[in-house]
Amino acid sequence: MISGFRKLILQIIAGILGIWLATEFVNGITFTNNLKILLFAGLILGLINFFIKPILNLITLPLRVLTLGLFSIVINMAIVWVIDVLFIDLQITGLVPLFWTTIIIWILSVIASKI
Repeated sequence: MISGFRKLILQIIAGILGIWLATEFVNGITFTNNLKILLFAGLILGLINFFIKPILNLITLPLRVLTLGLFSIVINMAIVWVIDVLFIDLQITGLVPLFWTTIIIWILSVIASKI
């Protein structure tokens, strides 16, 4: 139980840091509001990664096997796109910034899962 809670907290922190780093370093991403909205967006991203992503991974298992795991990038990009749609203050313009934002968040999630 404690391990699951710790993993949830780490996913939330990875989501917050990932969105913040993407807004700082990736061209095509803007965030126009205060820090509270950024923290809330990262919180929602972490919750989606913790609760919904495992279900999506299970449902899309045949596609991930066929593409040798590359379909996982599509799943992650879809999750980040949902965050972009939910929060008007976060604007990701184009697929390339969406891809790099997804990669940043994925790297942070992998690091968080190893801690």
